[in-house]
Amino acid sequence: MNFYEQQDRARRYSARLVILLALAVIGLIATATVAVALIIAYFGTPQDQAYGYAAPQLFDWRYTAGIAVAVISVVVLGALFKHLQLRSGGKAVAESLNGRLVLSSTTDADERKVLNVVEEMAIAAGTPVPPVYILEDAAINAFAAGRTPNDAVIGLTRGCIRQLNRDELQGVIAHEFSHIIHGDMRLNTQLIATLHGILLIGLLGYFLLRSAPFRRSNRDNGALIMLAIGLVLVLIGFAGTFFGNLIKAAVSRQREFLADASAVQYTRNPGGIAGALKKIGRSQHGSQLAAANAVEYSHMFFSTGAKSFLSSVMATHPPLQERIRRIEPQWDGNFDTPSPPAPPAAAETTSRQETLGFPGQIAVLGAAVDAVAHSTTADAPPVRREAAQRAIDSIGQPGTEHIAYARQALAEIHPQLWQAAHDPYAARALVYGLLMERSGPVREQQHELLRQHALPDVYDALQKIHQPLADVAPQHRLVLIDIALPALKQMSEKQYAVFRRCLDGLVSADGHVSLMEWALRRVVVDHLQPNVRMGPVVRLQQHIPACATLLAAIAREGARNEADAQAAYDEAWRSLQANSIAMPAPATINEQALDKAVDLLKRLKPTDKPALLQALVAAAAHDGEVSIGEAEALRAMADALGCPLPPLVA
Repeated sequence: MNFYEQQDRARRYSARLVILLALAVIGLIATATVAVALIIAYFGTPQDQAYGYAAPQLFDWRYTAGIAVAVISVVVLGALFKHLQLRSGGKAVAESLNGRLVLSSTTDADERKVLNVVEEMAIAAGTPVPPVYILEDAAINAFAAGRTPNDAVIGLTRGCIRQLNRDELQGVIAHEFSHIIHGDMRLNTQLIATLHGILLIGLLGYFLLRSAPFRRSNRDNGALIMLAIGLVLVLIGFAGTFFGNLIKAAVSRQREFLADASAVQYTRNPGGIAGALKKIGRSQHGSQLAAANAVEYSHMFFSTGAKSFLSSVMATHPPLQERIRRIEPQWDGNFDTPSPPAPPAAAETTSRQETLGFPGQIAVLGAAVDAVAHSTTADAPPVRREAAQRAIDSIGQPGTEHIAYARQALAEIHPQLWQAAHDPYAARALVYGLLMERSGPVREQQHELLRQHALPDVYDALQKIHQPLADVAPQHRLVLIDIALPALKQMSEKQYAVFRRCLDGLVSADGHVSLMEWALRRVVVDHLQPNVRMGPVVRLQQHIPACATLLAAIAREGARNEADAQAAYDEAWRSLQANSIAMPAPATINEQALDKAVDLLKRLKPTDKPALLQALVAAAAHDGEVSIGEAEALRAMADALGCPLPPLVA
């Protein structure tokens, strides 16, 4: 399943959605024009003709334009209102469904299990760890919501986390990660906002029906006219919602099949997601939620979340039997039939954090981690070029080797750092510590900056994790940041302003921003302050200078001298197969230039991005190897381009 094709398909779906909804609005305008004309023609009096409402003049273009402006205004205002409601991302959807944020410090065994599965999947896929919400509902269901991976959340019902085993839970969560990675969430959010605009026409009709006077004067048809207009608006709103839901159902059903296939591809365990679907089929609670507005978000759920009118046509999800048979073609149709056992690699399921719990983990694992600390603190050896190539090929489709890497990384992280990553204050201290120099006058300058400007609780937390931070393995820096993101997202605006000032001060303390510092800072800022306004799609050939900036930065990162950097730069351009330009001078490759380049190139047409990523790998691996610093820069650049890069697994 090609990630870039799926991204491009999601973009085309969005364009088609705009066209289809525009046609629906045109139909509503035409229906409203005819309906209002008939109402005025029927109820009109001779006096009305003096004001230009005679029947022959009812279809004058000015009259039709007035109706069109009114209908479009209602739809646009309704959609804009819903868009503003959802601007905070998936959090708004989860809270509207009465979801509760699962705190990183939870000691509930079920919630701990969910958080660890989500962390594993996020690290394996190269995406930020999304916050997790629990819906207190006995049904088995889940959803992913948000506008971008940066503001995404994953929600699960209590029935889901209690009734599914770990393999089944991993299959469901992998399904939701497919929606996050492949751009389905943005499409789902657009559907919600636009359909709300159409629904508003019907709501306006209900308002008119309820507010119309019930007494009719012999000389005044106002009450009847208002009732008639209200009834027409209700019917128009119903028709618009009906056809809008048809569009929503058609788009959603196809994307569910793709997400099921992706979940199997991620986990290499068809029995996981198939087992979850079978449990829905035999559960007395099924997958339908009790939340009042579940219908509005029905297309976002893992399985059918609400009853639908004309379910065979309006259903947002394919039938359970059809989904299971696509995963297990030999299934006999009995929901009690167990799925085939998972392969050995996927059957190893329980992590230490889940078995020991949050406090117990710190006490029991301390000695074990101290014993292996010296083996993980040295700079990790570089990986071969083939590993970088496999990671690029695995974008959007991580495999069991990436999940195994994620489990191992989580197990190797010092318990104090793991605990700090899950605390809203200590998580900030953790990021500060990862950006600080190991020793020397610059480190003293950075400490003084934090002493003066950081919040006291954060600075105290930094002091407590000083030693584990000094021993942290370089390959775990981005892993720790990924784990810390949900806790960091709990900052208030004022706290974030302080955090951002300290972050910028630490990076620029020595007067020079290294590529590693830029990469870590870029990942943090991108996911805490996402910019969802992308702008028009661009082609790679139109922005060669921006490509040159990124290629030159990567080429110089691992080069011993300028000659080696030039050779790496030239190889990257040969890989790109584009008209090259001279390598930018070192003085021009700074933080601002890198930010400007990735902000521009993130708008590339999805099918143009593979060539750029291949060229970046060619520059990084010119000498046959990719260092940790080069790997971090690759991850940050790919992340900014909207292409989540899985770990480089040796």
